[in-house]
Amino acid sequence: MGELKGFLTYKREEPAKEQAKKRVQHYREFVQPLSDKSLRQQGARCMDCGVPFCHQGCPLGNLIPEWNHLVSEEHWKQALMALLETNNFPEFTGRICPAPCETACVLGINEDPVAIEAIEMALADKGFAAGWIKAEPPTHRTGKSIAIVGSGPAGLAAAQQLNRKGHNVTVYERSDRPGGLLMYGIPDFKLEKSKVERRIKLLKEEGIEFRCGVNVGKDVSAQQLRQEHDALLLTCGATKKRDIPIPGRELKGVYFADELLNQSTRRQLGLDVSGEDPVLATGKNVIVIGGGDTGSDCVGTSNRQGAKSITQFEILDTPPNLGKFPRRVERPSQTPWPHWPMMLRTSTSHEEGCDRHWSLLTKEFIGDAQGRLKELVTQRVEWIKSESGYEMQVVEGSEKAWPCEMALIAIGFTGPETDGLVSELSLQLDRRGNVSANEQQYVTNEEGVFAAGDMRRGQSLVVWAIKEGRDAAAAIEQYLAKK
Repeated sequence: MGELKGFLTYKREEPAKEQAKKRVQHYREFVQPLSDKSLRQQGARCMDCGVPFCHQGCPLGNLIPEWNHLVSEEHWKQALMALLETNNFPEFTGRICPAPCETACVLGINEDPVAIEAIEMALADKGFAAGWIKAEPPTHRTGKSIAIVGSGPAGLAAAQQLNRKGHNVTVYERSDRPGGLLMYGIPDFKLEKSKVERRIKLLKEEGIEFRCGVNVGKDVSAQQLRQEHDALLLTCGATKKRDIPIPGRELKGVYFADELLNQSTRRQLGLDVSGEDPVLATGKNVIVIGGGDTGSDCVGTSNRQGAKSITQFEILDTPPNLGKFPRRVERPSQTPWPHWPMMLRTSTSHEEGCDRHWSLLTKEFIGDAQGRLKELVTQRVEWIKSESGYEMQVVEGSEKAWPCEMALIAIGFTGPETDGLVSELSLQLDRRGNVSANEQQYVTNEEGVFAAGDMRRGQSLVVWAIKEGRDAAAAIEQYLAKK
């Protein structure tokens, strides 16, 4: 421990944010990092507790007490090295991870938890600025080769791990540039694309080959990749979108959330989108259907595009408002400490302006004579507890029409796309529709074909994707050692 009573001496401090009315005028990141003095104090708040439950909260098992201690003594480089032991991309997780480690912090039982994510982001940024994070190409090559399909966080983590073992790694990506959802699914104001491109540049310098604009299963067969490589890893994500099959779904103005986010990012990158249907919130009454992170990103993007109004619907009941960091005694019984608590969360995008509603079911989209969306009809629902859980009941006579020229569907994903390489390889699916691969070897029903990330576990977090990519790389390493 840097200071024996640091958790008693210092209060939690978080990075300051640019004022909402100013930050909605641009798409840049708006979080202002903590000073070195503040970082040292925040690291000193870590209690070095006997059982660090932050390890349980973090899928990567980050050595959080270790690098907190080093930060408290201002050993910045050593702290970063401890962080990089378990996390390939702290510059990403330090920005976009919901920080389950903090909700599991022992100090968080009766005080505000340690500012773990802020420290993580600062260490990553210091590492790049000082040149401590740099390309680490292997000293030798084994002659073995691996093809990785999908360049999201799972694919990138696996690629780096396998490449550093000396294997030749080729990453196939159907989009025009690597990164997956890091590139086109997360807005710049949460993760600037220059930071993704910076990491890709290092991976290329380490010897990883990226082939973009290649849709495996269409442009090149999966069987061909199996013949050309010693192992095949699928990290294609869970990209099959959950839809709302209700009257009026075909109207112009009803979009999936990623259509807005993807096109917005491409505009910011300076790419030509003039030949596409413009998915723009400017001057429109926007309704976001879905209360998760993707819905929140739609809110932030719509605010920056100058929407007339922004409303967000969630079909579930209003979660309990426990403040930002609930104490142990305040947590719902079904999510006790150290589990991720069920509670009302207000994102930075919500702070910028949004009218939020719960227990609403979208019933119908209504259009004008030209086939353009003009209204959205909802019904209130109630969740009734039963022996099997909770059942949804529609409240009769609760219909309400909302003015709406743009509706964004952000209710998640149902699993990986099964056309193309999944069907070509005859891969088995689990009961949820994900590619079936066990959690020890990550191998599918086809020898030499592995799966990891959202494609295997379903829609999840970036930190889980990195963890699965690392574990799948270790499994492939064991497989290659036996060949």
